[in-house]
Amino acid sequence: MKNLLVILALAVISVTVSAQDKIAHLRTAKRIITIEQPTAPYYSVQILALKNPPSDPSFFEKLDEVKEYPGQDGYIRYCVGAFNSYAEANSSIESLKAKGYEEAFVVNTNRFKLQSSSVNGSVKEIDPNKDYVVQLSAFRYPVYLTFFENVKDVYEYRLNDKIFRYTTKPVKGSQVRDLLAEMKSIGYKKAFIVEYEKYAPFRIE
Repeated sequence: MKNLLVILALAVISVTVSAQDKIAHLRTAKRIITIEQPTAPYYSVQILALKNPPSDPSFFEKLDEVKEYPGQDGYIRYCVGAFNSYAEANSSIESLKAKGYEEAFVVNTNRFKLQSSSVNGSVKEIDPNKDYVVQLSAFRYPVYLTFFENVKDVYEYRLNDKIFRYTTKPVKGSQVRDLLAEMKSIGYKKAFIVEYEKYAPFRIE
């Protein structure tokens, strides 16, 4: 009985990972963008809401860019477009339904209650002799390391909160502030410094 339960558990994990892998390339290509904090303009059109990532990437094939909002209620909401008003967003509904997205409707993303996908444990005092990393981003689901195409040697971790975090390789405290400045200059505006020892046990090789 115990062996059967183990097999079933592994099967569930395998299916979940498989579903994630099927759309991972869309995140890498930035056709699906995971949103940590909504920004203006806030009106958008929701086309799908699921507890788990969709297993069929072809669902998104008619769309150039989709934003993925992981909610506190456990649902992941997929939205298209960014509009300044309800009326503007509503004007795009007909064309989306014509493409097959029959459940499309207007939402205000600023009202979404999103999961906290990163814990800003940024340190305030730097020990020049300790190892630190710069956290670049964090997601509820894993992404290919090629997502960070302009960063060499990206490290991936999965902490106890089940959030995947991505950082630079460790450097000494004497170098980490310069590294943080470099990461922010190439687009990682929310990057921050973390003591490497806090993440090291959770690294995914």
